[in-house]
Amino acid sequence: MRVIPYLDFSGRCDEAIAFYKDAINASVPFLMRFKDSPDPNSCAPGSEEKVMHCSIQVGETELFASDMQDSGNTNFAGITLTLSVDSDEDAERYFTAIADGGKVVMPLMSTFFASKFGLVDDKFGVHWMVIRQKPM
Repeated sequence: MRVIPYLDFSGRCDEAIAFYKDAINASVPFLMRFKDSPDPNSCAPGSEEKVMHCSIQVGETELFASDMQDSGNTNFAGITLTLSVDSDEDAERYFTAIADGGKVVMPLMSTFFASKFGLVDDKFGVHWMVIRQKPM
C-alpha cells in the first residue's frame, strides 16, 4: 500500500506542472484532460483543456494532481510536502526555486537537526519543507 498526496490546483494545474518541472525537476508520466473522458457529462463547458488527473514524479515520489474544483482558489491547509535532499547546494537551489513567486515562512538555515532547513509556501499555496539532514 502507498499513500499518494492528491493536489487540487483549481484551474492552475498546467501552470503548476510547468513550475514544478522547472523548480524541482518534476516529470509528468501521465496526464488526462477533461475532454478525454469517455463520459461527456464529466466535462463542464469551458473545462475541456483542464487537467482531470495527472501523475507528477518528483525524485522517488509520486504526486497526483488535477483541476477538480476549477475555482481558481487552492487550499492546502494542514499539509506540508517535504523535499529531503542530499546536499546543502540542492537545498539552496530547490528552496530558492520553490520560493519564486511564493512566501518564505522560515528562511533556509542550519539547525541542530539539519545542515539546511526551511519552510516556504509556493505561489500556488502548497506548503513545502526543504531539509538536508545532518549526517549521522
